[in-house]
Amino acid sequence: QLQVVESGGGLVQAGGSLRLSCAAAGNIFSINTMGWYRRAPGKQRELVATLNSGGTTKYADSVKGRFTISGDNAKNTMALQMNSLRPEDTAVYYCNAEATTGFGVLRAWGQGTQVTVSS
Repeated sequence: QLQVVESGGGLVQAGGSLRLSCAAAGNIFSINTMGWYRRAPGKQRELVATLNSGGTTKYADSVKGRFTISGDNAKNTMALQMNSLRPEDTAVYYCNAEATTGFGVLRAWGQGTQVTVSS
């Protein structure tokens, strides 16, 4: 199986920074893709940023230039550095991982971590 755990959420004032971390665990041969998604109150879950095994990143337009995704393939971990946070960034942030494991290609979601940005 594949498990994903996030950490690092919290409360911050507008303009501040937070760093989210995500760790994948299981019988992992390799991580294919890891990404961050978020769900704001009353809205659907949306993509924030993704990082694939080749190092290619993808960002939502709303976070470009403010958020940076990075990963450590050897440790099966990923981080999201969030700078210049805005109240509209308030959401539950979820880590998603797709990995090649002893059970084949699996995907898993973390339980989410709350990010609240006050104005």
